[in-house]
Amino acid sequence: MSQISAEHVEKLRQQLKSIQEPKGYFFNKDSQYVYDLLEGLLQNRQRYGYACCPCRLAANDRETDKDIICPCVYREADVAQYGTCYCGLYVSREFNEGKIPVQTVPERRGD
Repeated sequence: MSQISAEHVEKLRQQLKSIQEPKGYFFNKDSQYVYDLLEGLLQNRQRYGYACCPCRLAANDRETDKDIICPCVYREADVAQYGTCYCGLYVSREFNEGKIPVQTVPERRGD
């Protein structure tokens, strides 16, 4: 597997930011954490052919994993209830401002 460059991670960050912020989803204010997750997404894209959540186990089958392709189908409910998605990549503005307490987001997959 090839090494993921910082330029590729930054390009993905800019792309996702421009798409997701207008929808009310922001990157976690911890920029190193975000970088690591985006790098994981790019590694998963190389590994599986799609960018599945790096915080979950993938089955290496797009149909089986379609619910965890980032942004996963659980993000909306997670951010609405906890201010952050399961992996912590996407958060609400209020979460980044410290107005929502940090809680462990339970895994919704398999419910």
